[in-house]
Formats: sequence, C-alpha cells, structure tokens
Amino acid sequence: MIRRPSRTLASAALATTRTAVRRTALALGVTLAMTAGTATAAADTVLRFGHVGEPGSLFEASVDVFIEKANARLGDRAEVQGFGSSQLGKDSELLQKLKLGQVDFALPSSVMSSVADEFGVFEMPYIVTSRDHMRRIRDELGESVLDAAARSKGYRILAYFENGFRHITNNTRPIDEPADLEGIKLRTPKGEWRLKMFKLYGANPTPMAFSEVFTALKTGVIDGQENPYAQIASAKFQEVQSYLSVTGHVYTPAYVLVSEKAFAKLSEDVQADLIAAAEESQEEVYRIAAELEEELLGTLEAGGMQVNVADKQAFIDASKPVYDEFAASVEGGGELIEQVRALAD
Repeated sequence: MIRRPSRTLASAALATTRTAVRRTALALGVTLAMTAGTATAAADTVLRFGHVGEPGSLFEASVDVFIEKANARLGDRAEVQGFGSSQLGKDSELLQKLKLGQVDFALPSSVMSSVADEFGVFEMPYIVTSRDHMRRIRDELGESVLDAAARSKGYRILAYFENGFRHITNNTRPIDEPADLEGIKLRTPKGEWRLKMFKLYGANPTPMAFSEVFTALKTGVIDGQENPYAQIASAKFQEVQSYLSVTGHVYTPAYVLVSEKAFAKLSEDVQADLIAAAEESQEEVYRIAAELEEELLGTLEAGGMQVNVADKQAFIDASKPVYDEFAASVEGGGELIEQVRALAD
C-alpha cells in the first residue's frame, strides 16, 4: 500500500504540474484564450475545433499543437479556433454537429466504436501494446480499414492523436484483478464493447458523458470511472476518488475528425494545409502524451490517491470472451484482430 502524502506535499506537486503545463503552453505559443477567442478580422474563414478535454488535458495540448501548425500555414485565408471542456457539445453531439456543418473539427475517441464497427477493435482489452504499435496500426491499417470505415459514415480522419492507456479509479477498493470489480458502478464511455468488457469483469458499467463524471463521482451516483492519467488529472478526479488501479486495460486513439462533405467545400489549398498540419502534429502529440503519462501518476499520488498496480495477466485471461464475440459478430472482426496483433511489438 502506498502511503498518502501530506496536504502540503500534494498542493506543492499539483502546483508544480500546473506550472509545467502553463510553460508547455507558452512554449507552443498557444493558450486557451487564444484558441477560444474571437476570430481576427484578417481571417477569411473561421474553423471551430470542439473537444471534451479540460484545461491542462492531453486533448487541449493536442488541439493547441494542431492549431499552432494550421494557423501558421493558413495565414489570413482561415483561422482555426479551439473550444474545449465540451463548450460546443459532448462527443456524440460533436459528431452530429460535424455533419450539420456547425463544427469543423472534433477529437472523438472511444465513441468512434459507435460510428463504425471497425473502431471497436481498439476496445479489445490489451490489444494495443505501445505507441510504436499504434504507429504501425496507423500506417498499415489507417487508410485501408479505419479511414475507409469513417468515410463510409460521412467522416474523414485527418490524423491519429491519443487519448491513451486507461486505468481504473474508484471509491470502494483497490482493483487488483477482475473479481475486485464485482458490483462496482463504473462510468464508461458510450460504446458497446467497453460495456461488454466491464460486465464480463463483474462491474456495473454505466455509460455517461465525460462532462458529467466529476459530479456523479462526488455525489456517489457512480463509484468509479476509467480513463488515462491526463484525463483523470485534468478533470481533478483525484479530489473525489480514493483508489487508482494501474490496469492499462485499453489504449484509445483520438481522431482528428472532419465531415467529408463540409471539408470538401474548403478550397484545395486550405484542405492541403490542414491535412499537413494534422499529420505534422501526430509525433508532437505522442511526445507530450509520453511526458504526461510519466509525470501525472506522481501528481495523482500526491493528490491523495492510493495507487496499486493491477495483475495485468488476470485481466488478459478474463478477456477472451470479448475477443470471441467481436470476431463472431463484426464482419471481418476476427481478421482485423489478427492484423492488429501481427503488428505488435
């Protein structure tokens, strides 16, 4: 058991992390005020990028990187502005607003498994083993499988960013193996495979929009949730959760997503600059993600959470029925699983 630090130590660690985040933002030359502000009169077109990330989150940092690169290329032809914290809608709402032309970019993650079946492969427990593995998936299967699936639903993926490796927090007990989840009411994103996985483990999964989770945890409507460190820390779940169990049960990509129809209406030169900026941002996003992953576990510990490393093999052993069902129920699902596994480290 990891002994909890004092309030003074926790406050100091949190302050240090917040300072580091602010310095990173300054180094990138972007801030929330700049990205969410009013368009300058010089820009011919304003392009709005909506996402659910809170200030200090990986989502915010990722969108800021893209905005900096995009606006440097676009000059006065267009300006990309970022709107985080679900200002323009929750994930499912943003997907709809893309289709309606009310938002120009979104950064969905787990919700994509509800858009096209192929994205459910990323819901398979422990199937993505590392960022290098994800790079190979992106390079080998991105255009032929994932991009094609998105386009069949009227969307287009400009780049693959990151949500990250997910871990479990709760207020009931440390989670060492699947049996420890028995009866725990756990918030999940709205996707059928995450629900199936946690039901298999014995939890009571409860789909809920990310923006509603903090209040639900604070009031006891749910016992816990699962997310990457960056989402946990930026949403301040350490203030309302006692236990953090390092499970790494799922790695979720994030997708720089546009409406195929709306994007095609932009001039070809603007399209080309946005595609280039998105692709250029990918490695920078992975670098920031790796740094945050290393730093934020200590921040969450210092914030008062009791941390344990779960028995990964126990979760892997319990996960086979989810794979079997995906292979049996999704057309080409078994082949897709094997393709992803073949690209592993």
